[in-house]
Amino acid sequence: MALTKDKKNEVVSEVSDLLNTSKMTVIAKYTGTTVKAMQDFRRQARANGTTVRVAKNRLVKQAISRIDNLKDIDTGILEGMLLYAFNPEDEVAPAQVIAAFRKVQPTLEFVGAISSEGRFLSAEEVTALAALPSKQQLIAIVMATLTSPLSETLNGLSGNLHSLLDGIAAKVT
Repeated sequence: MALTKDKKNEVVSEVSDLLNTSKMTVIAKYTGTTVKAMQDFRRQARANGTTVRVAKNRLVKQAISRIDNLKDIDTGILEGMLLYAFNPEDEVAPAQVIAAFRKVQPTLEFVGAISSEGRFLSAEEVTALAALPSKQQLIAIVMATLTSPLSETLNGLSGNLHSLLDGIAAKVT
């Protein structure tokens, strides 16, 4: 079913808004993916704060050309059945959602990604990006590293105090 001109303009403006607010837009082929699998994928992505859109590549190219810092991106790679994953808060989340879903549904294939700075990343770079820990995991790792010396010192003092008290109790009795 063909889209009306108004509907096409609506899609272009929606994709432009998503591209403007997204820290990273990951592009993937979804050829061979069933409708049920796509519904599951969208549900998982939404839970992760990622928005997934399937739009005509021509309309996405129009949306990209409307954004100043994305105008220089080569859009020639946008061919075939593609989905676009946007996340306004985390650069790594869209790639991780797709990578996690690829373990269950191997029909998804990375094409590349567009950063908020206007840089196009290759499929290999996106795969490496998906292997990184999430933002929350990185924060937890940094916090554990920062608090480690303090907690180790407290554990050491606590253990020595118990031994000291046990020794004093043994001498008194």
